[in-house]
Amino acid sequence: MNTMLRKSVLGIAGLAFTGGVFAGPIAAHADAAPVQGTKPVAVAVQGDKLIPHGVQGAQSKIDLNDEQVANAKAIIAATKKAGLPERAAVISIATSLQESKLENLGHLGDRNDHDSLGLFQQRPSSGWGTPEQITDPEYSTLAFEKGLKQVDGWQDMPLTEAAQTVQVSAYPDAYAQWEQQAADIVAHHWNS
Repeated sequence: MNTMLRKSVLGIAGLAFTGGVFAGPIAAHADAAPVQGTKPVAVAVQGDKLIPHGVQGAQSKIDLNDEQVANAKAIIAATKKAGLPERAAVISIATSLQESKLENLGHLGDRNDHDSLGLFQQRPSSGWGTPEQITDPEYSTLAFEKGLKQVDGWQDMPLTEAAQTVQVSAYPDAYAQWEQQAADIVAHHWNS
């Protein structure tokens, strides 16, 4: 997308967001199951390297068990291995929080969304890799971030737009609710 068009689109999105802030929250996915811990959060300071656009909408938060923390650390390690900045880890962790709650999911039977697996609910039938690869946290993160790097201007996009461009979800705005928790995780574990 060329720069002028992108700025126009982002400007319109910014006006829509501002209108939403002043008009009040709108239930975008009324049929979706509510997430525990959803609460409004103040917009972060612009220019922050973890949340450069501020959070969008109500934020969700879940308590993480040891396995989920280990998966978040694996995402951070893979992001560093790819030579990407902390913002890529925030986008990756927020995406995984939405897709699997940072759980490395295997085949879920009838509850499964097609053949989706792993932290990012990637599908072997869509070319993400073999089931063994997709359920490897490093591989799945590097595959997600490879897709992210192919998104022109991902560093300058709101999180949900960058994640949706890679994931192509039926609920494109759902990623935004995890941005604050993802940023907190990255801030806590990036240098550990």
